[in-house]
Amino acid sequence: MIRVLCFCAGLFGAAGLSQFPEFSQQYLQRLGGYVDALTDQLVEFDAVALDAGYGREEMLQQMAAPPPMDGQSAMWRRTILRHAQLSDDLAALRNATPVTRLMMPQRVADTDLARAVWSDFQPAVPLSAAGAVAGGAGFALGWLVLSLLALPFAAALRPRRKPKTKVAPTTRRAAPVVKGEPPIAKPRLVAETPSHIPRLSGVKR
Repeated sequence: MIRVLCFCAGLFGAAGLSQFPEFSQQYLQRLGGYVDALTDQLVEFDAVALDAGYGREEMLQQMAAPPPMDGQSAMWRRTILRHAQLSDDLAALRNATPVTRLMMPQRVADTDLARAVWSDFQPAVPLSAAGAVAGGAGFALGWLVLSLLALPFAAALRPRRKPKTKVAPTTRRAAPVVKGEPPIAKPRLVAETPSHIPRLSGVKR
């Protein structure tokens, strides 16, 4: 029963993880568009700062000085940091192969982008090498996880063996030796004269 459940868990893991290559590809496409949009915003921000005679950091400090502009400064700092992080993820995913992307789940971890990709995601049949590798890894992972979770139940359902009671060895006493009477010697039989030999009468020995 437990093996059947582990097999089903392996199939479930294979079906789920085999979709990761396709999901990462769609995530990469959406990530590229999002990074381009952030780049356009920062280019416009730098142009405004340059017209005011400031660099990017100086413009942010000037925006943080007056209280009415403090919120704008914090918003732009978050935008700059987000742009740097997503640009780094985009470069890493573009330089990786579909198989090596399986080892980079941290590069597909932006919550907003992942939610947007999942809302439009359509599962595909994994016909590529990356899909086959992901499916095999998912099967092994699903089997392993359920096997570890089922260990306490398997131990509880296993019939317990009764401990064998050790019987103390009984010391057998040797039977007492009874001294018997000495054997009776058989008397020697005197050889009789055979009856077929004729006797000589009147002959003295």
